[in-house]
Amino acid sequence: MPDPIQAVKGMNDILPPASARWEWFEDIVRTQMRMHGYQNVRVPIVEPTPLFVRGLGEVTDIVEKEMYSFKDSLNGDPLTLRPEGTAGVVRAVIEHSMLYDGGKRLYYAGPMFRHERPQRGRYRQFHQVGVEALGFGGPDVDAEVILIARSIFRELGLNDTTLELNSLGQPDERRAHREALVRHLEAHLEQLDGEARRRLHSNPLRILDSKNPGMQDLVEAAPKLLEFLGEASLKHFDGVRAMLDAVGQPYRINPRLVRGMDYYNLTVFEWTTDRLGSQGTICGGGRYDGLIELIGGKPAPGVGWGMGIERVIDLVEQQGSAPAAAAPQAYAIVPDASAMAPATRVIDRLRACGISVVLHAAGKDGQGSMKSQFKKADASGASIALVFGPDELSRGVVSVKRLRVKDAPQVERPLADVAAWAADLLTA
Repeated sequence: MPDPIQAVKGMNDILPPASARWEWFEDIVRTQMRMHGYQNVRVPIVEPTPLFVRGLGEVTDIVEKEMYSFKDSLNGDPLTLRPEGTAGVVRAVIEHSMLYDGGKRLYYAGPMFRHERPQRGRYRQFHQVGVEALGFGGPDVDAEVILIARSIFRELGLNDTTLELNSLGQPDERRAHREALVRHLEAHLEQLDGEARRRLHSNPLRILDSKNPGMQDLVEAAPKLLEFLGEASLKHFDGVRAMLDAVGQPYRINPRLVRGMDYYNLTVFEWTTDRLGSQGTICGGGRYDGLIELIGGKPAPGVGWGMGIERVIDLVEQQGSAPAAAAPQAYAIVPDASAMAPATRVIDRLRACGISVVLHAAGKDGQGSMKSQFKKADASGASIALVFGPDELSRGVVSVKRLRVKDAPQVERPLADVAAWAADLLTA
């Protein structure tokens, strides 16, 4: 016998009953997106590598260390498994001229890939849902996308999340801040770790996000980007805050919040929790007004976020707010194989009436005893058992037994008129 093949480390199977929680989450997301006027977009998992190098930035951790990149064996094209969702959506919007008639509100969901050390809340294949509002430049849409995330968290029953805000201003403001930041860090070069020294001149803003305890005082004393913002950037940031204040959404201004991609400007934000250890960010995003032009489209504003599904599901499980896996309403017991055809006909009609039914399937030794089938019916979680015994079938009926009501009488229903009594099963 050959050795069994296992999944790639950090790329996990999602199996029942856990998969039911994912379906529940996805249903909530779809509902909330419809309520906010966002439409679904589905883009390829594999994209040209230059899309991410150009869009995310050559000196970002994702591009430098984490992408699954390869050459197409047919034509030599450089390709990459998508490490995030925004760049692909923007590429699609440009390629299909989706902004020709005005702004678009879009959302996506699916797997992303990053080659990193697997740990809780951080996997090589992980799943994101994201929103992208393209063609809208005002602070109202910044607040809108932030509040979509809040609506999702509320529907999930999550109450232990914190919103953090910052503004990265515009490129000229960031350049002035960058110069001041580099001067500050160069003056304390001996306090920088190896990673910070490497980033000092290539991406110094990311040093502000360092988790090294020995550098926290230095980072805290660094020049704040907010102090370099001009009137227009401050007005935009104040507009976002005003709308969040209007709906009573609390937030914390975090001047060290920079996000990991180069394409952000103005508003950046994260939804965080302290229940997931070091992987406490469950949703993050911001405004990226220069990304469309950077990828090759006509200049247009954009704002969005990505939400880590694994992390959100983990948080839901911790808080115990996820519903139990859905059980079928009925379980069909078929003592003899000869009854399978008429049983299937009745079950087909019940399903057409909206009743979920599991049909007992034969094993290698046949149908199994009536007792064993009732055990399986009970274990399925079904509310009722439908018994298609030879005696019942000879009289043109099926026996209906309520499994969750003690000493409930067994009643018979005609096979010929399923629609007439199907609705009664819903009250079981």
